[in-house]
Amino acid sequence: MQAVFDGEAEMCVVTPTCALPPALTGQGLFAGNPMPSLRAIATIPQDDRMLLAIDPSFGVRTMAELRDKRPPIRLATSWDNGYNLIGYAAAKFLAAHGLNEETIRSWGGEVIYSERPEQSLERAWTGRANAVLQEAIMMPWWRKVIEAGMVVVPAEGQALKRLEQDLGWPSRLLEANYFEGQSESMDAMDFSDFLLVVRADLPEDVAYLLTWCLVERRAVLEAQFSHVPSKWSPVNYPFDPRKMAQTSLPLHPGADRFYRENGHLDPEA
Repeated sequence: MQAVFDGEAEMCVVTPTCALPPALTGQGLFAGNPMPSLRAIATIPQDDRMLLAIDPSFGVRTMAELRDKRPPIRLATSWDNGYNLIGYAAAKFLAAHGLNEETIRSWGGEVIYSERPEQSLERAWTGRANAVLQEAIMMPWWRKVIEAGMVVVPAEGQALKRLEQDLGWPSRLLEANYFEGQSESMDAMDFSDFLLVVRADLPEDVAYLLTWCLVERRAVLEAQFSHVPSKWSPVNYPFDPRKMAQTSLPLHPGADRFYRENGHLDPEA
């Protein structure tokens, strides 16, 4: 997003979409660095959450038990380094539950950082970490962690409310039996959807054409994932153009014109 705003790139893809509106005014992760000229082309659907899973040997099934038992967990997650949205979300998730890296270290544990989800999850299923806080729950990496015996620890309702009130970051239901052995549904920190982001001064005809390609040729992208059930796909198909037009940043005028001309956006929106 910074590269697009600075003119070094003309388009980027970012997830989750719910975290992006503060970029316009320079709040949250983007504090002191407003990027008011960012605009959206389309939302690409992805049904995702951020979850915490812990080795069952600790006997921890709730966040309250985690705080009370103070186990020496080796937690794998992403860096909160000022630009990684996963690490930012993970740090805020822990803080909303009264935890941070210093707390975990005081228990005799450690936090093991990496850039991407598969790096953290690989540490979890190979035993180099005994807890993991990550997104990309539809990917095989997460199923490997669950098959290795780790247990998902539900987020607390009050913490999720705090995240929404303070950051505008919503929660979303994870239905029961999403993972094998997960018998109950739970609310979790949302990490859904990709947003294609450009700058407002991108020529309108280019933005219109980009949107046309995404919408009118969406079957080409869908076909690349059709061998995987939509539930377990990195993007959820089929794409609905009306939902693609619902973006967390303002639409670029070229994209807006395409959606309106083709009946994918309410004329009064």
